Amino acid sequence: MQLQQKESEQTGIPSLKIAFNNVFGYYIEVRNTHKDKVPPEWIRKQTLVNAERYITEELKEYEEKILGAEEKILALEARLFNDLVLCLMEYIPPIQVDASLIGRLDCLLSFARAAKLNKYIRPVVEDSDVIDIKGGRHPVIEKQMPVGEAYIANDVYLDSEKQQIIITGPNMAGKSALLRQTALITLMAQIGCFVPAESVRLGLVDKIFTRVGASDNISLGESTFMVEMNEAADILNNLSSRSLVLFDELGRGTSTYDGISIAWAIVEYIHDHTTMRAKTLFATHYHELNEMERSFKRIKNYNVSVKEVNKKVIFMRKLVPGGSEHSFGIHVAKMAGMPKSIVKRADEILKQLETDNRQEGISSKPVKNIASGGEGYQLNFFQLDDPVLSRVRDEIKNIDVNNLTPIEALNKLNEIKKIISGK
Repeated sequence: MQLQQKESEQTGIPSLKIAFNNVFGYYIEVRNTHKDKVPPEWIRKQTLVNAERYITEELKEYEEKILGAEEKILALEARLFNDLVLCLMEYIPPIQVDASLIGRLDCLLSFARAAKLNKYIRPVVEDSDVIDIKGGRHPVIEKQMPVGEAYIANDVYLDSEKQQIIITGPNMAGKSALLRQTALITLMAQIGCFVPAESVRLGLVDKIFTRVGASDNISLGESTFMVEMNEAADILNNLSSRSLVLFDELGRGTSTYDGISIAWAIVEYIHDHTTMRAKTLFATHYHELNEMERSFKRIKNYNVSVKEVNKKVIFMRKLVPGGSEHSFGIHVAKMAGMPKSIVKRADEILKQLETDNRQEGISSKPVKNIASGGEGYQLNFFQLDDPVLSRVRDEIKNIDVNNLTPIEALNKLNEIKKIISGK
């Protein structure tokens, strides 16, 4: 700006301006009306329709300074930083100690703040084989509950005599949340944090293994079930007596009988292992696994309870002793907005399957007569045994569509509506 003002005063060109572009760099632009005032030492760089652009030695020097400034800045910063590092070399050990202490304080302050805000309690971590959680809560889910609704706390107890728990119960009842909160409470307790529970007594756990969710690795040729089996195999090959294992719906990615067989064999393997008897929570919809309690003394059945009121399912979200024989999957499908015809047909198929299963036993596949029992999803409008539908059929058959006016069509539709509604 100073150069532009100086050149303007010296040449007497008031509209003179200095600008920059990526092609020509810095230049002085003069309109053609003042072209005769341009000093002879200026070098022409570009001609425009209404103006000429020039460069001077002084402007060229400015350009070199400005364009080289960024490189000089980087070099200066690098030199200053290197000087600083060299000056700090002798202070590195105390700086590292300070950084470690500040990091620990930050972590402990975070633990303390979370404990105070969320009413966490101090766990007892000991050298035993017990996991005793009373009134345990999920630290994340409890913070996302609707206003006025409290998280339902649950107890979990595992030791050498109660090594494995088979958890059954409906979809949406909270089985997965129970598994996850047990793992989180165990982890939080062993890193020195207070935990979301009424009381916790915890024997040291060396590893927490989880097989939850569904994922695939198609790019490497691994299906969802293959990934599930890989993870389960990794768990079983790395167990110890102090491990905590969480299986959520293991075996569901294959046929029912394959899945039950794999799940049963895995639970049996962990139970009967001579040294690696890991404490295990196994959430499943394979109600057949409830039979294992009779034959294996360290396996116990629990279920997440519900109540049925007027054909509606109320989730109690409470873990209680005993197995469950119902999953209420159709009820969850209805909650999700599944078409009513599908829900109704699924109920019919379920009743038929359960009836056939009781008659023929679990080893049979009672599906051969299901298709013949369905009416399909299109409404069977002309059932002769229904007098109302019979009247509607007659009304429609007697309509002369080709000679029906719009108002007559609306009236006829209104009559049919009255027949159906019984008015």
